[in-house]
Amino acid sequence: MKIWAALRQAVIGWVMLLRGEDGWRERFSFTAAGLATALIIFVFTTFLAVAITSASIGMPSLAGVIAAMFVLALPLTSLVVVLLGTRMTLKSQEPALDVMVPATYALTAFLLAEGFLAMLGGPVVMLAWLGLAYMLYQLARSATAWTTAISAGFAVLTVVLLVAMRLALYMLSTAAAGSPI
Repeated sequence: MKIWAALRQAVIGWVMLLRGEDGWRERFSFTAAGLATALIIFVFTTFLAVAITSASIGMPSLAGVIAAMFVLALPLTSLVVVLLGTRMTLKSQEPALDVMVPATYALTAFLLAEGFLAMLGGPVVMLAWLGLAYMLYQLARSATAWTTAISAGFAVLTVVLLVAMRLALYMLSTAAAGSPI
């Protein structure tokens, strides 16, 4: 039941964070165990997304499930790359867990929202990207001492990198499918 409690607290924390209320930090556990809990929820959500998507055609092999989960984990990868790059560029001593823990929960919500919007079709998926960018911006403003411009840049770069990595994987898979090898 600890997972459900952590998820409930994260939702409450994010509502408080987006409203600009104080006390949102108490809703998250900024420890390695707190990050591990957030990651477990994220991994479970990616597995559930693969299972639901595969329901009509049958579950893929283990390698297929892992590959699909890898693609669904790209938002997390882009977050880590941009967060570490921003901290390194700014020579910031901000604790990474202050951003990583709440952002992992935000990425879990993003996966769900993006999947739902993808079922509606086409460009409406961009709404999930805009929502994610806004959430990351608000988090960066609240959790760090970064300026408005740095926080906005962090949020935009995270989403741009996510989209670019997905596009690159799509191009590589299309090229590999058409390859005579």
